[in-house]
Amino acid sequence: MRLCLLRRAAHLLAIAALCCSSAALAEVRIHFHSFNGSVLWGRYPHAFVVIDGTLAANGKPVKETYGFTPRSVVAAATQDWVEHLVEGEDEKYVRSTNRHFSLTLTDAQYFDVVREVRRWSMEPGKRYSLSDRNCIHFVGALAELLGLRVEYPKDMMRRPKRWLNHIVTLNPQLGAKPI
Repeated sequence: MRLCLLRRAAHLLAIAALCCSSAALAEVRIHFHSFNGSVLWGRYPHAFVVIDGTLAANGKPVKETYGFTPRSVVAAATQDWVEHLVEGEDEKYVRSTNRHFSLTLTDAQYFDVVREVRRWSMEPGKRYSLSDRNCIHFVGALAELLGLRVEYPKDMMRRPKRWLNHIVTLNPQLGAKPI
């Protein structure tokens, strides 16, 4: 009788371990953020993404942030097209921003996003324009890649929070509310 109970307990533990394996818990999410801008921080309004979680295929943890910005803020304020870069944001900055909505990614979608980020990062020449190709366009390209409806109203191109709220209204399937 005791042996039978031990076998059952071992069987239940094996099932529990299987259910809690890293593959069963694997999930990568992309979060769409805006920053309102702050004279105190010396930061202008900004849109960017945070990607975190665990890849299903290999259990690799993912924790990345990507935003598109001018290499020189002064140059961007005084010239039309300037040198660009894709850079990450630190944890303290991310905590001070607005998270508008999140999506769960398959491993394939995650790698598609990473390829798109690299494409934007590695483009030669001056590819940043405050009016025509800024952080909003970058985040919009990632959203479109993931199947979201995206528009770029001229009056929102320097207002990331307002723009991401607009994207929320265009995509009711997100179940998100404007901030």
